[in-house]
Amino acid sequence: MKKLHKFLIKSFIPTFIATFFIAIFVLFMQFLWKWVDELVGKGLEIDIILKFVYYAAARLVPLALPIAILIASIMTFGNLGEKNELAALKSSGVSLRRIMMPLLLISILISVLSFSYSNYILPVANLKSGTLLYDIQKQKPSINIREGEFYNDIDGYSIKVDRKDLETNKLFGILIYDHNSKQSNDKVISAESGEMNFTNNGKYLELKLFNGSSYVEVYNNNRNRTFPHQRIKFTENIIRFDLKKFGLKQSDESIYKNHYSMMSINQLNFSIDSLKTKYTDRKIHFSNNYIEKFNYKTTKKSDTSTNQNYLKSELEIIDFAINKVRSNKAIQKSNADDLKYRHTIINRHNIEWHRKFSLAFACLVLFIIGSSLGAIIKKGGYGIPILISMLLFVLYHVVNMMGEKQVKELTMDPFTGMWLSNLIFFPLSIFLLYKSTKDSNLLDFSYYKQAIYKFIYRRKLNKS
Repeated sequence: MKKLHKFLIKSFIPTFIATFFIAIFVLFMQFLWKWVDELVGKGLEIDIILKFVYYAAARLVPLALPIAILIASIMTFGNLGEKNELAALKSSGVSLRRIMMPLLLISILISVLSFSYSNYILPVANLKSGTLLYDIQKQKPSINIREGEFYNDIDGYSIKVDRKDLETNKLFGILIYDHNSKQSNDKVISAESGEMNFTNNGKYLELKLFNGSSYVEVYNNNRNRTFPHQRIKFTENIIRFDLKKFGLKQSDESIYKNHYSMMSINQLNFSIDSLKTKYTDRKIHFSNNYIEKFNYKTTKKSDTSTNQNYLKSELEIIDFAINKVRSNKAIQKSNADDLKYRHTIINRHNIEWHRKFSLAFACLVLFIIGSSLGAIIKKGGYGIPILISMLLFVLYHVVNMMGEKQVKELTMDPFTGMWLSNLIFFPLSIFLLYKSTKDSNLLDFSYYKQAIYKFIYRRKLNKS
């Protein structure tokens, strides 16, 4: 039996590792497609790109583990069934549940590791990735001056070129407007050609101009608003632009550490309790002031005497009542919006709390489904197992996203929404496990084909 267990583990582990990295790659491509517009044209350095890839991939590990387990289990047991090794083991008295036991223990271990990763490592990965992504979004695009268009991303300057040579990095027909002074366009520089180079490790852009002129207006206290100007011709002129604002500025990570996606279970518990207390206090505070806000007394105290001045006309009373209703309606709406926002934030924390457990539990559920399906379909390789695995996980993921969306919209409680996929797939896993132990023809299409032929044949016999 030990040899059998070693054989199963040796068959499962390499497949699991390979499918895990494939899943990470596919999920990362989906993530990258979402943020590609924020990354293109920023002139990011290679170390920044590698950090972004590393942290983004680290965020996807808890989601990739269930996919890898599902595919690996289907392929492992599908290969056993296809080579009739599974049938030989069953005929020798070894039950399917006993065959599955060592891999089930490995799946439980992976589930525990998945939870530990989500609780201790994922918050750090989310913090690093979120901070880096925010800094990249705030970074200005790299210098990309287009022909015939004004380039305005360098503060205080507008640059236009008629033509540029990408091979020699030369520019032709250059026009520069300087907006740095209080008078805005008081300096204009034009040149026939020029060269663009970056100096001091890209901190400065050096523009060397040839055969041009500069036009400068000289301002004084002349009331007639007629100002003298200077026109200077040059054969060569150098302008340096400071590009400090184009560099990536690293934000302080402590600003984002209180975000719910960057907390552990203990931190989330503390934060949820605190938010619930504030939510309850807010409701009590509004309830205690409700009667006072909604009184409709139509009397006012006089500033000069103790006598009360009553509203005399019916129109004044109606106008007062309408204004009071409008005011109370605005107060009610403001309070309702505030309570709804507080409730939403509490649910967002609960979503992250349940996600850590639900994704870990999904590893176990999807292993049972995968191993049972592999034993039923008896097909190995990367064909049918991969197709079935993708369909199942897409269905699981879609249901999970639907539940999460309902929780965010306050139409479903956090437990039901975040465990909806597991609540549906766990009974399915038990059903498939039962069918696989009974050697069911559940997914044997030849069985259904034969049953259809028999049904048609019987109907023909009955008619005749």
